[in-house]
Amino acid sequence: MDLANLQSLFLSVVSNSTLHLLCQRTAQRADRNPDGKTGIPNGKWLQEYAMQTAKAIGSALVLALLCWAAAAARADNWPNWRGPTADGVASGSGYATTWTPTENVLWKVKLPGLGASTPAVWGDKVVVTCAIDGKDAALCLDRNGKELWRRTLNAEKAGKHKKATGSNPSPVTDGKNVWVYYKSGELVCLSMANGSVVWQTNLQERFGKDTLWWDLGTSPVLSNRAVIVAVMQSGPSYVVAFNRTTGAPLWKHDRQLPAPEEAAQSYSTPVVVKGDPAKKEPKEVVFVLGADHVTAHDAASGKELWRVGGLNPGGEKFFRSIASPVIAGDLVIAPYARGNTLTAIRRGGKGDVTASHVAWTRKDFGSDVPTPAVQDGRLIVCTDKGTVACLDADAGTTLWSGELPQNRHTYSSSPVLCDGKIIVTREDGQSHLLTAPTAGNAAGGFAVVGSGMVEEMTVATPVCVDGRIFLRTHDSLWCIAPPTTGKK
Repeated sequence: MDLANLQSLFLSVVSNSTLHLLCQRTAQRADRNPDGKTGIPNGKWLQEYAMQTAKAIGSALVLALLCWAAAAARADNWPNWRGPTADGVASGSGYATTWTPTENVLWKVKLPGLGASTPAVWGDKVVVTCAIDGKDAALCLDRNGKELWRRTLNAEKAGKHKKATGSNPSPVTDGKNVWVYYKSGELVCLSMANGSVVWQTNLQERFGKDTLWWDLGTSPVLSNRAVIVAVMQSGPSYVVAFNRTTGAPLWKHDRQLPAPEEAAQSYSTPVVVKGDPAKKEPKEVVFVLGADHVTAHDAASGKELWRVGGLNPGGEKFFRSIASPVIAGDLVIAPYARGNTLTAIRRGGKGDVTASHVAWTRKDFGSDVPTPAVQDGRLIVCTDKGTVACLDADAGTTLWSGELPQNRHTYSSSPVLCDGKIIVTREDGQSHLLTAPTAGNAAGGFAVVGSGMVEEMTVATPVCVDGRIFLRTHDSLWCIAPPTTGKK
C-alpha cells in the first residue's frame, strides 16, 4: 500500500476538518521519518507518534494512526507470480529455514479443487485460483488462513498433463482488483474486496480455440492501463490488451512467426517494464518469448518494436517454450531450446535486431521450466534436474554452480531470492535453501543452509512476504513461518 492509499484510509476514519489538517501534518512527518527515508513511514515509529498525540487529539485519531501503522508494517506485496519487481526477488527477513508438514507451519488450508497457480498477495489478502465443482474459481484468504470470499465462474477445462490443471495461470493484482485467467480461455477481473465480477471475457470464444498440445500456462500481466495476455500456439497467435477497469479491448497484435510444429507453442509469461527514453523506448515495453523469437512491443498500442530470432537455428520441431524471459538491467534474458540455451538481448533497436543486439548466448546451459531470478547483476538459474548456477548477467559467464541431490522428481517451480538465500522447490514438495559460496570458494558451489518438505505435488513458485512463505501445492495452501512470527 503506497502513501496515498494509506492517507486515504486515514481520512476515511477522520471526519472533521481539524483532524484532516492534523492528518496532513502527520503525513508530512511520515515523509521525514527517523529512518531517513521518504515515502511509507516506519510502522513502529508511527505507532509511537500516535501514542504521543493521544491526549491531544482523542482516541478516534489514535485509532486511525494505528490502522495506518499496521498497513505500513505490511507494505510488502506479491502482486504477480514473479514478485513485486518481476524478477523473483523478495524483501523482508525472519523467514523459516526449515519446515516439515508439522514444523514451522502457521496454517494449512485444504483447497476445494486442483490448481497450479502461484498465489497473489496484497495487504492481508492471498488469492489463488483452482477448480470448484467442475468450474473455474478464485479463492481469497487472509494471512491467517481464513476464507474471505470465493468466486465460481464458468465450466473448467481440466488439465491433460499430470503436472497441470485448468488453473495454471497465476493471478495478478493491483490491490483493488485481481485478474484471473484459465485454460478455458476465461479472463476475469474480480474485486479484491469481495470477489464480485467487475468484467469477464473469453479469449477462445472471441479469437479462436486453444490449439496448444498441452495445458495453457501463461499468466496475465499488467501495464499502467491494461491487462495483457499472450497466446502463442499453432495457428492464430497474438498478444492482446484490455482496459484493466472496464474490460474494453485496447489492442490486439497478431504474432505470427515462422516456427515449426510444437516450437510455435509457448507457455511463457510476458514481462512489462518501464521504457528507457535513452533507448528510444515508449513509456512501457512488453517483452514476449515464444515461437523461436523474442519480441518487444509498445504496451500502449501493441506495436512490435523489434524482434530477435535464431533461438532455434536447427528448426527443431519440439522446442516449445515454458520458462519466461527476465530483465537484467539493459538485457532481456531468454531461456530456450528445452533448457539448453540462454540468450541475452540488448534492449532498444528497431525491426529485426538479431544480428546487432544479441549480447551473448550460452549453448551449454539453461532452464526449461523454471524461470531464472535476477539480483544485482547476477542471474540465478535452476535447471529441471537440480543444477543451480549463478551467472554474470552482463557477460554470461558462470560465477558458481552446484548440484542438488538427485531425485526422480524434477523442478518446475522457479527460484526465489529471499533474505540472502535462494529457495528452490521440487515437484514432490521438497524445498532447499541455498547460499552463494564465500569469496574465493566459487568452485565449491552453493551451500545448503536449510530445507523444507510438505509432501504434496508442487509446481507453483514460493511467495515470500513479511516473514511468511506461502507454498501452494496442487491440493493445499501452506503458510510457513517460525513460531515467533505469530498471527498478524
